[in-house]
Amino acid sequence: MKCTHSFCLLILILGMAACDPPGNRKETPESQPEAFEYALVLHGGAGSMNFENFPEPSQQKYLHALDSALQLGLDLLKSGGESLDAVEVVIRCMEDNPLFNAGKGAVFNSEGRNELDASIMTGRDLNAGAVAGVNDIRNPISAARAVMEKSPHVLFSGHGASKFAEEAGLEMVDPSYFYTDDRYKSYLRAQEDEKHGTVGCVALDRYGNLCAGTSTGGITNKKYGRIGDSPIIGAGTYANNRTCGVSATGHGEFFIRWTVAHDISALMEYRGMDVEEAAKLVVEEKLIEAGGEGGVICLDRYGRAAMVTNTTGMFRAYGNAAGDRTVAIFK
Repeated sequence: MKCTHSFCLLILILGMAACDPPGNRKETPESQPEAFEYALVLHGGAGSMNFENFPEPSQQKYLHALDSALQLGLDLLKSGGESLDAVEVVIRCMEDNPLFNAGKGAVFNSEGRNELDASIMTGRDLNAGAVAGVNDIRNPISAARAVMEKSPHVLFSGHGASKFAEEAGLEMVDPSYFYTDDRYKSYLRAQEDEKHGTVGCVALDRYGNLCAGTSTGGITNKKYGRIGDSPIIGAGTYANNRTCGVSATGHGEFFIRWTVAHDISALMEYRGMDVEEAAKLVVEEKLIEAGGEGGVICLDRYGRAAMVTNTTGMFRAYGNAAGDRTVAIFK
């Protein structure tokens, strides 16, 4: 039988579609899910933890702190606030809470000092700001936002970051502000199970804009001057309205080398994966094969969340305009 050009073309297209793996198929307007009016996801770090060494009273403290931070962000988004403001407000709340390894609760480095990192990124225009190795800025996430909005640069470190923050009118503190007995005792013990404590947040507002932010005190007993993935755009933080927003927590060197946050976005953009598939591929396969530990929280452009970790636990919470709500610790 002779084949007309149009008929052959139709057969070719149908054959290609049949052979195309689900992960490579792009969304069509008909297949797009309905977006939540707003949504927010946050984390307070991931690592090795279990019921035996984590008493119930301590669990309740963390659950309450996570839920309170979540509600703060959701209230702002519900009232018409933007995702950028929500992310900053949520992370500032967690930076001020000594339970978390960020801001007030930052861990100590090998010299017995605190060195803090933070970054923030907006998905609408891919604008970003970050600070690294600071020890006198009360809320590093606000300094990261100031870098993004008030300078042509992306990342300031050390003394330069502090000078910039002071000129921007941010609250500066004496380095002793970050001292807490619990963190100092952890430094003296250098406990392995306290290495991966970082805070992060991703928000989607009613205008369809994503924003992601991350803040950390780093690794307990880390070498002076060491900078992890949290202030590195594409590693610990990434946001793109076309795909998703991501905040990571874990062994930063691996997250930097494998550009974890951007990799999740790229898998969604170029292979058509949904946010859960992409996050699991990176965290549960690529990172494990490489020997990296940690997790991510993500929101796609519809407000659907992925909270994935290859450790035994990750402090996390999620909520949206439909009333869905999750607050959890263990995997």
